[in-house]
Amino acid sequence: MTHRERRDRDRGQVAVEYLGFIPVLLIVGLAGIQLGAVAYAAEQAGTAARAGARAASLRQSADAACAAAVSLAVTCATADGGDSVTVTATVHIPKIVWELGNATKSATMPVDH
Repeated sequence: MTHRERRDRDRGQVAVEYLGFIPVLLIVGLAGIQLGAVAYAAEQAGTAARAGARAASLRQSADAACAAAVSLAVTCATADGGDSVTVTATVHIPKIVWELGNATKSATMPVDH
């Protein structure tokens, strides 16, 4: 076997090794995208909770304020504590690779008298 034939065969082996590594790269890339979706859902839940608490402290609809503040579907629960109001917002985390459930955040604000 000549030096050139050996070099050509080695190139083929490297190509096969790269093909074997592609699934690993895809999983890592999709996991990164999924992590971004988790962070986005958590940020959206926090924004909705703050908007809902602000509206509830002004005696307005917390549910409407929660829904208007974010781009994802959100559910809000309001707890009146007398001088303060707490709104808990729950946003479903978008599934990219794995189903990870919901992101939940709460915000408390004083009631405006």
